[in-house]
Amino acid sequence: MWTLVLLFAQLCFCSGYEGSGQYTYGDDEDWYSRRYKGTPWCAPIKLKHGDVSCRTPRGEHYKNAMGTRCKIRCKQGYESQNSEVVCMASRHWSSNYACREIRCPKLDMPINGGYKCTDGSYFNSRCDFFCSPGYTLKGQKTAVCQYNKVWSAAGPTCVDLEPPKIKCPNVKDKWAEPGKLTARVTWDTPEGVDTADGILTDVILKGPPSKSDFPDGLHKLSYTVFDRAGNKGTCRFSARVRVRRCSPLFPPDNGYMKCDSDGDNYGASCVFTCSGGHELQGSAARVCQYGLTWSGSDTVCAPMNINVGVRTAAALLDQFYEKRRLLIISAPTAANHNYRFQMTNLQHAQCGLDLRHVTVIEVVGTYPAQVGRIRHRLLPPGLALQLRYKHPSHTHLCTLSKHDF
Repeated sequence: MWTLVLLFAQLCFCSGYEGSGQYTYGDDEDWYSRRYKGTPWCAPIKLKHGDVSCRTPRGEHYKNAMGTRCKIRCKQGYESQNSEVVCMASRHWSSNYACREIRCPKLDMPINGGYKCTDGSYFNSRCDFFCSPGYTLKGQKTAVCQYNKVWSAAGPTCVDLEPPKIKCPNVKDKWAEPGKLTARVTWDTPEGVDTADGILTDVILKGPPSKSDFPDGLHKLSYTVFDRAGNKGTCRFSARVRVRRCSPLFPPDNGYMKCDSDGDNYGASCVFTCSGGHELQGSAARVCQYGLTWSGSDTVCAPMNINVGVRTAAALLDQFYEKRRLLIISAPTAANHNYRFQMTNLQHAQCGLDLRHVTVIEVVGTYPAQVGRIRHRLLPPGLALQLRYKHPSHTHLCTLSKHDF
């Protein structure tokens, strides 16, 4: 009978809930009260995650008699609200003695980022921080909850350090049109992409804008974009303009050449003239063609074969028709004011020509002693007289061909 009662008493001691400081009374407790009449007690301490060391006032066998003092020692990573509890007359321990897991304050979530922890905010939990795409972690990447309830490192920040991305256009070479030395180059403005928040604040073009006329050659351009964090991304590209050109032309001996545009580019034309006493053979004008060859034939300035043995002035002048510009100067004497005036003005080419462009026929003197000459070649007196009658006094410097015949 006694063995059975003691077994029930032990079962009663185990029925109290852990660490609460409370104890449920039952029949075995009534028996214990009758057996130890007048001796109060507390529920036996069962400590999880720690150790307890108790000392009774009079050395009693049971470590839950009134006045018993128990020291509480928790395992690493756990803590108790109090390090010592006392069994009170109310049959309750003086305070809560449970060992609870140490817990650090909740970490702040970094803006534009986050973290993952092995065990939440509890002791020894490891938290790894990360940032959203486009952002870079600044600070410690890991924090551990320590025994003193403090994290081993402060929370980092996520900053935008990555430059925005931009892809430049691919511009093909452009060929200048006929007679032009420039070409219009166009392209689509590239779109930049910010890897962080997707917002760009500015786009700057270095170089001529799209749909501009570019001269011959290679032209380097670039676009630069900025994001809200001040990061910049740059792309560079080139635009090349080409001008089709023929092989260079040169003025003929005893002649001159005048070209428009750039002189040898596709569509340019060159006009040839010969100096006085020479006539043009071949093409008077040539054009640079698409196939990069010149139109027409080679130009030559050959010496004029002027026949001064003709009978009439018309026959003489007809030799110049549509070949050379002709100037006839008629004056009484070489000392005549008008004669000197015409020759002086001719040197300054007031009519747009000068002596190298014209053939000059001079008739100087009075009948019957007038003298006619073309440079150093003298005209027969009768021919000079006919020219005098036809052009008695010339004051115009530019005498061209047919209408004066």
